Amino acid sequence: MTDIAIRVTNLSKSYQIYDAPRDRLKQFIAPRLQRLFLQKPRQYFREFWALKDVSFEVKKGETVGIIGRNGSGKSTLLQMICGTLNPTGGSVQTNGRIAALLELGSGFNPEFTGRENVYMNGAVLGLSHDEIDARFNDIAAFADIGEFIEQPTKKYSSGMVVRLAFAVIAHVGADILVIDEALAVGDAFFTQKCMRFLRNFMKTGTVLFVSHSTDSIKSLCNYAVWLEKGQVLQEGAPKQVCELYLEAFYEAQQGKSSTTKLKAIKSQDTTRSLKDQRLEFINASNLRNDLQIFEFDPESASFGKGGAQITSVEFLDKNSSLLAWVVGGEQVTLRIHAIAREPLDAPIMGFAIKDRLGQVLFGDNTYLSHREDPLFCEAGKEIQAEFTFLMPILPAGDYSVNVAIANGTQNQHVQHHWIHDAVLFKSESSSVSTGLIGIPMQHIKLSVSEN
Repeated sequence: MTDIAIRVTNLSKSYQIYDAPRDRLKQFIAPRLQRLFLQKPRQYFREFWALKDVSFEVKKGETVGIIGRNGSGKSTLLQMICGTLNPTGGSVQTNGRIAALLELGSGFNPEFTGRENVYMNGAVLGLSHDEIDARFNDIAAFADIGEFIEQPTKKYSSGMVVRLAFAVIAHVGADILVIDEALAVGDAFFTQKCMRFLRNFMKTGTVLFVSHSTDSIKSLCNYAVWLEKGQVLQEGAPKQVCELYLEAFYEAQQGKSSTTKLKAIKSQDTTRSLKDQRLEFINASNLRNDLQIFEFDPESASFGKGGAQITSVEFLDKNSSLLAWVVGGEQVTLRIHAIAREPLDAPIMGFAIKDRLGQVLFGDNTYLSHREDPLFCEAGKEIQAEFTFLMPILPAGDYSVNVAIANGTQNQHVQHHWIHDAVLFKSESSSVSTGLIGIPMQHIKLSVSEN
């Protein structure tokens, strides 16, 4: 355990489900009498396994994400790791002080003041009275609830309770932080404060993070575990695990994806030549953000019902010429071609640009543009979408384009073909000073006023 913060081994949790209250009494009395008379004991309940033989490890300094749908056992798992719930089988080993952000404020006494609850909550988390004294001013400043710190928490709004609970957690000096969907707390300013604390904690501490948000998992975590019906379905790199989870989510809504591989249709002018790199334009540009575009890959991982198939994806310049290189800040058009395999009465096509971690940087779809007048596409017809925009300046690194075609509305649709990493591109050099993306500055000026 020298380099392991959390070790979960064959962890299981079973609950007894009774159909009627009287069955509880029967279960308490009848089996004893049946054994007394040498009869096989009868069971008056059904077993529900919230977790079944779950095993994984979290190394010190790692941020591990747990993802899964409602009822998959995520919260049950965290409660057993924190020691607030006893397992039916298996074991949990932890190395270090644990601070849990499960149901923030759930341990507060509503009759106690905020100050009294800070001392009580701190004691539960292992702090002495003197240690809480030394940290109280910092806790009060972080919560920023003013004079309400001296009022009973029953008078607090839900947001104030959350702020105070998070403030205590942020100052206990924990080695391991366990978070259950508790990042979107309070107003925007407090949320940003919480995120700054979390990112600073991640530099040295260990984090176990539960979320439904694949973007949060990919952004914050360096390892992911997917729970489904109480069992580990997949674990590994967050990007790959989240892509599989997304596919399973759509399959749960609309049935299994089509496994048919349809050959992409490419026009003859899509062949890229290294000679056509527009070197004069690139070298003449003062933007200095050269993006090398690779070819559309029809064999990239994909899913969908198969009622339509994306056949090509390409970047074009202002003259509709195919691009092998793009300069950040340049106007480009992303064109997506597809063919309908069945009639589509309200097709939607869209894209998302992602970084190497799978975080969505930007994207769009055609729904709002054609919401009032949806196009009809007959089976066998080709359909295409074009998105024209200024390519942002991107830090050096690898990027990808996800594309999809669906039928329906923004909120209710059938996903016919979704391609992960349909087109890859690479930022070779960059003028981005900070952030995930940059924008070309029209003018930058520094001046000193004269006295």
